[in-house]
Amino acid sequence: MRAVGYQTPLPIDNPASLQDIDLPKPVPSGRDLLVEIRAVSVNPVDTKVRRSATPDAGQWRVLGWDAAGIVVGTGPEVMDFAIGDEVFYAGALDRPGTDAEFHLVDERIVGRKPRSLNWAEAAALPLTAITAWEMLFDRLDIRRPVPGVKPAVLIIGGAGGVGLS
Repeated sequence: MRAVGYQTPLPIDNPASLQDIDLPKPVPSGRDLLVEIRAVSVNPVDTKVRRSATPDAGQWRVLGWDAAGIVVGTGPEVMDFAIGDEVFYAGALDRPGTDAEFHLVDERIVGRKPRSLNWAEAAALPLTAITAWEMLFDRLDIRRPVPGVKPAVLIIGGAGGVGLS
């Protein structure tokens, strides 16, 4: 399968920093979904990992976490999805990334792609939505009422990828 990867963290202007490569098509096991990727998004984490994570000698690192695609295979323990389902998700840092034709992802971190979103819109949503949720509910705890204050939140300086710092 076609993918984009690297073997050595290099400056992005170096031609070897990201390369078109061919890898074996992954085979699902356990609760894995094999997803044919239709769209991915790029987030700040992609650039941070590319600059610092060195793959094992002779191996390729494929970046990408946010994706949308179609389930084309399932592991034997999959319970909630079937071949043909349209899905979107933010993958896991400890697995190969989504910048490939096919990707394995644990079904427990996958959602059904909303019909109202196209592939690119669905792929742009997972990591930024998770980050926004964590900020609102885990950090600010907006469910906790503040005496004498109306239930409202004003966000100043929001940006793509939730904002770069």
